Amino acid sequence: MPLPKPNLYPPFNIVRLSHVEFCVTDLARSRAFYVDTLGLQVTDETADTIYLRAMEERGHHCMVLKQATEPRAGELGFKVFDEEDLEKAAHFFKGKGLPVEWVERPFQGRTFRTRDPHGVPLEFYSNMDRLPPIHQKYALYKGVKPLRIDHFNCFSPNVDESVAFYNEIGFRVTEYTADEETGRLWAAWTHRKGGVHDIAFTNGRGPRLHHTAFWVPTPLNIIDLLDLMATTGWVKNIERGPGRHGISNAFFLYILDPDDHRIEIYCSDYQTVDPDLEPIKWDLKDPQRQTLWGSPAPRSWFEHGSTFDGATIREPDLKAQPIIAP
Repeated sequence: MPLPKPNLYPPFNIVRLSHVEFCVTDLARSRAFYVDTLGLQVTDETADTIYLRAMEERGHHCMVLKQATEPRAGELGFKVFDEEDLEKAAHFFKGKGLPVEWVERPFQGRTFRTRDPHGVPLEFYSNMDRLPPIHQKYALYKGVKPLRIDHFNCFSPNVDESVAFYNEIGFRVTEYTADEETGRLWAAWTHRKGGVHDIAFTNGRGPRLHHTAFWVPTPLNIIDLLDLMATTGWVKNIERGPGRHGISNAFFLYILDPDDHRIEIYCSDYQTVDPDLEPIKWDLKDPQRQTLWGSPAPRSWFEHGSTFDGATIREPDLKAQPIIAP
C-alpha cells in the first residue's frame, strides 16, 4: 500500500511526545535502575509512585513508575499546543468513536485519556508544571546522562492502519520498511518534533509497547553505561547493541528494566523539520536496515514487548519476517 500524503494541516496540533507510565512490581528496584543506574532525576515520590525527568526537560516528568502486582505499560503521553488544541483533540477522538475520559493527573493541567484504533492507551494535555532548569547542574549528571525522552516504538498488528491514523493527526513518516512481496508496511517511523520519530510502529503481536527511548549526548555515554551495568549487577539486562541503526542513522543500545520493559538509549539521528522531506524506504531483507554494520537483531527484539493496560492483543496481519540473528 502506498504511504499516505503528509497531512500538514491536522485537526489539532501535537507538539511532541511527553511521557510514559510503567507499572512495576518492585518500585525500589525500578528506582535503582532508572535513577541510580540510568541517571533520571526524581521530581516527586510517594509510597507507590515515582515521577522522573531527564536533564534537559523543564516539564515535571517524562516517566511515571507505579507500584503494581504485574508489569504493564500505561498511557503514552503527548503534549498539544494549547487548550484550544486540547478541545479539538477530544472532539476528534469522539468523532472517531474512540473513548474520551477527562482525568485528574498530578502536575498536569486538563488531561484526557483515549485509545488509538488498535487500543494503544494515549493521554493528551497542554500544560504541565514547569521546573527550574538543571541542564547546567553537572553535579547531578550520572549514569548514561539522559537528556530527554525521545520516542516510543509500538508493535502494531497492522502498520498500514497505524500509519494512516497517525498521519491523519499530523505525524509525518521519515523512514519505512516495506515488504516487497505484498507492498505492505512492515515498520514506519513518524514524527512531530523534527527528529526521526516520536512514535514508530513495528509489525507484530499488538498493540504492545516495544520500547521507550532516551536521548543522550554522545555514543561514549552509551559505552560508559555498558561498563556501569556490567559491574553493578545489570549485565543480564543488556539486550542488543551497541550499534548504529541503518534506519535513523542513530547510535543505540537496548536494555531491559527489572520488569523487562525495554529502554533504548539513543543519539545522533538527523533533523526532519522540512515539511516536504521525502521518506526513506528500506527493503525488509536489507541487512543494513537494522544495523548499519550488518548485524541482525536477536529474536527477542521481534517478539518481546510490554502489554498495554486494557488492550486486546492480536496476531499481525502481515506474516513477513526480517533477518533474525541465529
